[in-house]
Amino acid sequence: MKLGAFLVEILPLLAFFIGYQYMGLIAAAMLSVGIGGLVMMLAWLRERRLAAFPLFSLIMSAAFTAAAWVLGDGIFIKIQPTIFNGMFSAVLLGGLVAGRAMMRLFFAGQFSLTDGTWRLLSLRWGCFFLVLAIANEIVWRGFDEAEWVFYKTFIAAPASALFMLAQLPLTLRGRTGGPVNTE
Repeated sequence: MKLGAFLVEILPLLAFFIGYQYMGLIAAAMLSVGIGGLVMMLAWLRERRLAAFPLFSLIMSAAFTAAAWVLGDGIFIKIQPTIFNGMFSAVLLGGLVAGRAMMRLFFAGQFSLTDGTWRLLSLRWGCFFLVLAIANEIVWRGFDEAEWVFYKTFIAAPASALFMLAQLPLTLRGRTGGPVNTE
């Protein structure tokens, strides 16, 4: 990943953290969703396509942020990671129980991997999303708002990036050599 692309990807999170420091939780979430929308628009202009996972994430964040704004309650922003991560965990782990490696559905256009690799990635990511959902519940319920914002920005997000990097050796070993979209 190029440094510029990485910076663009973290801009919504950075906007959330800085926005929280100056404007509060709901305004920070609105700023993050707005920056996320701009990032998606730039991706569309550059590639003429949108990745489903980030688009779904943005739509979900926008919906929870709108609920928080309309109802004047930041709890919707705090529970959004729990619901998002719990839902993806259920899809990935439920898919495995049903005999389907759901990671293949999400990323087959980007990677050509063996069946075993898709299953193992689905298991690992499903468990990781479950841990993130549980951790978010513990932090937002057990700590104050500023500590939750710190956790979201400086613990959960970097943990996700590190976990993704930790899956790289498995992904590289599990390649089949088939066609892969390298854009």
